[in-house]
Amino acid sequence: MSIIERSTPRKVTFTPNINPYAEGSVIAEFGNTKVHITAIVEDSVPPWLKGKGQGWVTAEYNMLPGATHTRSRRERSKVGGRTYEIQRLIGRSLRAIVDLEKLGEVSIQVDCDVLVADGGTRTTSISGAYVALNLAIKNLMEKGVIKENPIKTQLGAISVGVSKEGKVIADLNYEEDSSCETDMNIVMTREGEFIEIQGTAEGNPFSKDHLAGLLEAAESSLQVVFEAQDKVLA
Repeated sequence: MSIIERSTPRKVTFTPNINPYAEGSVIAEFGNTKVHITAIVEDSVPPWLKGKGQGWVTAEYNMLPGATHTRSRRERSKVGGRTYEIQRLIGRSLRAIVDLEKLGEVSIQVDCDVLVADGGTRTTSISGAYVALNLAIKNLMEKGVIKENPIKTQLGAISVGVSKEGKVIADLNYEEDSSCETDMNIVMTREGEFIEIQGTAEGNPFSKDHLAGLLEAAESSLQVVFEAQDKVLA
């Protein structure tokens, strides 16, 4: 009997070009989770990269006050530990698929603002950030700022978990995420190579069989994500 109960994501939707002031923008939706994402090009690089002939891609993540069941306070003076960890994850994931030398001495700032949080906000942000980044790169190429596409491969992310019944579930919503025994976030390329795996036993430890099931469910779900990205970028 298979331990995988659900290996497909919730409904995945990418609505592009929703912000007229950003070079790339999208609203990414996984089920009820909605994230507004912009990719904005800046004609400069951080001080430590000046004169080195390469660019930079970085990210910021924010949860809007009304995104959750109870209002969360805005992070004004400095971001909290969870926010900082998530935005570093998004930035690392994007840089893993970009040839920074081909980008030239420009920076792309990706901002992910969670409109509605129903589980998987970081993975929704990463999958949507790939779309916004592509749109920004296309904009740069059309303007002649860069001559060659610096994006090396396709990127997606998904959450998976193990329920109290021992079943593997893909793309957890808030209720599933808050009650699962194991929670895992997987960032993967179209070729099936891993960029990052974050997994924790929230309750009982998980077995090798469960680990294999989590990876299998993630890979299966991400094929749906990749196809949705392809459709909107075609």
